[in-house]
Amino acid sequence: MSENSDAGRLAEGPAMDAYSQVVTGVARHLTPRVASVRTERGSGSAVVLTAERHLVTNAHVVGRLNHGEVAFADGTVGPFAVVGRDPLSDLAVLRSGIDVPEPPELGDADTLLVGSLVVAVGSPLGLEGSVTAGVVSALGRSIPARGRTASRLIEDVIQTDAALNPGNSGGALADSRGRVVGINTAVAGFGLGLAVPINATTRRILDSLRLDGRVRRAYLGLVSVPTPLEARWAARTGSRRALRVAEVVGGSPAESSGIRRGDLLLAINGEPLKDAQSLQRHMFAEAIGRRTEITVLRGEAMVDVVTEPTELAD
Repeated sequence: MSENSDAGRLAEGPAMDAYSQVVTGVARHLTPRVASVRTERGSGSAVVLTAERHLVTNAHVVGRLNHGEVAFADGTVGPFAVVGRDPLSDLAVLRSGIDVPEPPELGDADTLLVGSLVVAVGSPLGLEGSVTAGVVSALGRSIPARGRTASRLIEDVIQTDAALNPGNSGGALADSRGRVVGINTAVAGFGLGLAVPINATTRRILDSLRLDGRVRRAYLGLVSVPTPLEARWAARTGSRRALRVAEVVGGSPAESSGIRRGDLLLAINGEPLKDAQSLQRHMFAEAIGRRTEITVLRGEAMVDVVTEPTELAD
């Protein structure tokens, strides 16, 4: 055996040790803070959210049920009640009838990079405290979500190759420091899993569910996709991206204000629009019925349109 191959083997050792230390450290920290959720419709996972016994899971884990059972890795079992659910973000907040461990720190999925190490903790197949690790394999994915009467896209979904199985839904996706950056939501195919990101928009949704039991959303009535701006417009606006209007719903506030298919949405109330989240975070309760100014690039002209979002019915 050559000296070079020996050196290569020796170099792999410390790297694997460092990787193992990170994964085991995250697992040790998070496993007590992730519960198995058991309901009449099946099982899933949930993550401790507050010291007041709140947990977060996926809305599809609990469906329309109001009660169930949580079981922690130490064998503690107790009842839970659903505080609020939001199918349009696939998130739900539960309240446990028993004491829960100290909640983990919530991170920010917007800081993740493709290739970042992530660790998934959940209860696949009803087995509490299961851990898998992998990397962020893609960012910016979107998945459809439906409520009773409305639908929307969950944006900025995290794609990972950390193995997810039935029962992982509602569990934690954590970064290398043990901060929860996503709530596992779906198996996208062999070797691929998806997680709802923890970001500013998600935090608002969780706060609304915890405090009010529901999420009130403003409705414009348009579908948009992120698009790069031409260099001359980027230089003029100071932003490199905008939202291109792909569809305008008939009779919607967007149509009434004159927004058209093909328009580029540059800003809302003076704040740049560069991705779906930048628009969605303005579409909460305080925007309902209020004057909203949207800066639009149409052909060679920038115009400001004024609209009043209505409440999204669901």
